[in-house]
Amino acid sequence: MTTVFKFGGASIKDADAIRQLTPLIESHRDRPLVVVVSAMGKTTNKLEALLAAARDESRRDSYRERFEALKTEHHEAIESLFGDSADSPLERIDALFDELDAQHRKHRGSAYARHYDQTVCYGELLSTTIVAAWLNHCDIATDWQDARELVRTDNHYQAANLDWEATAETVRKRLANSERVTLTQGFIGGTTEGEATTLGREGSDFSAAIFAHCLDAREVVIWKDVTGLFNADPRRFDNAVQLEHISYAEATELAWHGAKVIHPKTLGPLQEKSIPLTVRSFETPEAAPTTIDAERRFDSDVASCILREDQVWLEVQPRDFSFMDEPRQHDILGRLVEAGLHANLVDSSAMRFVLCLDDKPERLEPLIESLQGDYEVARENDLTLLTVRHPGPGMMDALSEGRETLAERRNATTAQRLFYSQECPETWHIPD
Repeated sequence: MTTVFKFGGASIKDADAIRQLTPLIESHRDRPLVVVVSAMGKTTNKLEALLAAARDESRRDSYRERFEALKTEHHEAIESLFGDSADSPLERIDALFDELDAQHRKHRGSAYARHYDQTVCYGELLSTTIVAAWLNHCDIATDWQDARELVRTDNHYQAANLDWEATAETVRKRLANSERVTLTQGFIGGTTEGEATTLGREGSDFSAAIFAHCLDAREVVIWKDVTGLFNADPRRFDNAVQLEHISYAEATELAWHGAKVIHPKTLGPLQEKSIPLTVRSFETPEAAPTTIDAERRFDSDVASCILREDQVWLEVQPRDFSFMDEPRQHDILGRLVEAGLHANLVDSSAMRFVLCLDDKPERLEPLIESLQGDYEVARENDLTLLTVRHPGPGMMDALSEGRETLAERRNATTAQRLFYSQECPETWHIPD
């Protein structure tokens, strides 16, 4: 059975990182292996900046400077890896940069989302061309595959919808029963008309799940610069610990509440076929990983804490002092959907409806303006939402000590409290 590896940008950020990746793939070459790779380092961010410059006629000099700087970075990685070797992919890389430049000229007047997908996809095309050439140079027989031809989507650019039937047919036909390592791109797909698309947030992880689902894979391994998933952000909680084993359902809950774990879009295809997902460290591959599968018995062993900062609290009340009944709640939530916002906390009483939202002014301000036309709306800015999964007795009170609670919500497995950010510590501690 096939194993699917996914390597993010940090794991291939430069030549040294690519060298470090090689033994991880070498150790699994005795079984069918599909390797999904992201763009190198911060390449996607740089391509987005390049895109902005390309669409602004007054920034042509900036565009050319950014373009040449990005090209130089990839040339330097190739030079470090291959030197003067005949295996160098330099010619192919230069051809891809010529294509990228042409795409900017072609789509400068296109809708932004379409232009975005036709150009940002080159980050993955460049990185995988280099990595595939390097693996073959190291005598690891590798086939480079273009994900734009494998992952079939509609033309909803920047958040394309998958055609599962067409994708499964193509992936099985092209990748099944391969005796070589298959290396392809994460994050990108393509339409039947031959245009590139991107898969949205966590697109590369989702790509790995797509290939695993289509190939009935044995497992998916996501290689990161940490040993696994943690019960809290180690940068904010001084006693965060690694989660050794959680279920698809628990990972989905954590992601829903804002934890930087695996996105539910990735977990769905794996859960459907009971394909386990493992998160490992490419820096210390021998370290114990985190496993995500159908087993739920470990989910409540450790409390998990999630912070969402830059929150806005809205309290909405009917102007006529009538009940905040189901029709009014339906109306408010409908406007929330139209604004493209997600409520991180919802609470209600007889005459009030409370929403906690990310502070996204371009979406939030039109929503508030709409609500103010029909309701009384109170607002608080600069807030922090604390969510705890499986809190122990007294844990929320201990975490809340010294802080005013603006709103709270609790059920059998999850507790949430909203605080003023200025009252929150830089470093938190999870009580025993």
